[in-house]
Amino acid sequence: MHVDNAISSRKSVRRFLPMGISKPVVEHILKVASRAPSGNNLQPWHVHVLAGDAKQALCTDILESTTSQAGQHDAEYRYYPDNWFEPYQSRRRASGFGLYEALGIDRNDLQARERQNLRNFHFFDAPVGLLISLDRRLNTGSYIDLGMFIQNIMLAARGQGLHTCPQAAFAWYHQIVRRHVPMADEDILVCGIALGHEDRNAPENSLQTQREPVAAFTSFHGFKECVQG
Repeated sequence: MHVDNAISSRKSVRRFLPMGISKPVVEHILKVASRAPSGNNLQPWHVHVLAGDAKQALCTDILESTTSQAGQHDAEYRYYPDNWFEPYQSRRRASGFGLYEALGIDRNDLQARERQNLRNFHFFDAPVGLLISLDRRLNTGSYIDLGMFIQNIMLAARGQGLHTCPQAAFAWYHQIVRRHVPMADEDILVCGIALGHEDRNAPENSLQTQREPVAAFTSFHGFKECVQG
């Protein structure tokens, strides 16, 4: 797959087929992803890969805690702003409403919206779940490195004909995650990633979020117009 096609076809898949993925395929994806740029070659990432009973046990514990310990969990870093403002507020709403519309969920149906949200903790039925962590003693630059590594995972997955869904939602349940995987005390859980084969018949997978045109986020300086022909 050409890199342009891998990037343009990458999307957040929220329903996967019950088709397994072999350990060598996951290892290949991570090996390719590890070529991500990293300042001073720190390579600050750590990955826990879950499948089968190990994945199911984690999902069960988190789902139980969403009821028994509602509101008692929080992430160890701030992903979104405390107060939303434009243009980000509108983009956020368009993304969320687009998903609900694809699923036939009324935006005022809070129960249905919550049920969909909880599907995060099934890894959207993907056969493999990745948990991505970072040494908290590092600084902001390592988060940039980690972001490039995560993107590489998703693109390398496309090269294998697979899809992904990056899931910050798992960061809120880092205490439960630590009961299931040997995450070091100095590590901070950043996100999960669902990995598997896309269910192309699932309506939620038809969602294609919009991107701003290049002219909206780019300023060119010092370029001269090229005359063709």
